[in-house]
Amino acid sequence: MSVLNTFDLSGKVALVTGCKRGIGKALAEALAEAGADVIGVSATLELENSKVAQSVEAIGSKFYAYQCDFSNRESLYQFITQVKKDHPVIDILFNNAGNILRKPAAEHPDEYWDQIIEINQNAQFILTREIGKDMIARGSGKIIFTASLLTFQGGITVPGYAASKGAIGSLTKAFANEWASKGVNVNAIAPGYIATDNTEALRDDPERSTSILGRIPAGRWGEPEDFKGPAVFLASKASDYVHGTILTVDGGWMGR
Repeated sequence: MSVLNTFDLSGKVALVTGCKRGIGKALAEALAEAGADVIGVSATLELENSKVAQSVEAIGSKFYAYQCDFSNRESLYQFITQVKKDHPVIDILFNNAGNILRKPAAEHPDEYWDQIIEINQNAQFILTREIGKDMIARGSGKIIFTASLLTFQGGITVPGYAASKGAIGSLTKAFANEWASKGVNVNAIAPGYIATDNTEALRDDPERSTSILGRIPAGRWGEPEDFKGPAVFLASKASDYVHGTILTVDGGWMGR
């Protein structure tokens, strides 16, 4: 088989959470460009004619839209039941949905903590368990989490986010340890500082923005399109011997 053919996702079905914009939208587009049909879900994703649907369909792939409030356990289970009924075979799961709430640790309210842990950690564990058990039964599947630089570092004024992303790193390894022998690859991508809604407050702060850029060897903020190649690699046959890895896409931040 040609090495380029190992990146081909033709005939595959990929579920991408948090796909309405930013990194998630770029991930959906990348998987479609590689040949996969895409199931997209976000809390406020339009069920018809969303921008991500238009992009995926213009590429030539099918797009199936769902809404789910990942902070609500009942909503999550309803989504899981429906999507598994509608799509009995999901080959690729991209756990990208997430949120961030900023407030110093001494002032960080329970409500912030609970919401971030539920969306970024608990919902991702449950969704992975429920979709992953079907992959195990088939003996194949690709699962990718969106981690963060705060999987490795503590950050500032985002204790809930840092805790949740640290947990994602450990969950990636925990699932991989159990499922690698069953034909299921579980890995993660850790974005650096990317020009998305989540970093708008940092980019609007001249002092923080200058400080951050000064530490990025590549000398720029990342763009959602920077994740297309890594996403297709981890979702494809090309990564069959890659398990439990957290791939940093950070302009060299962690290398420094």
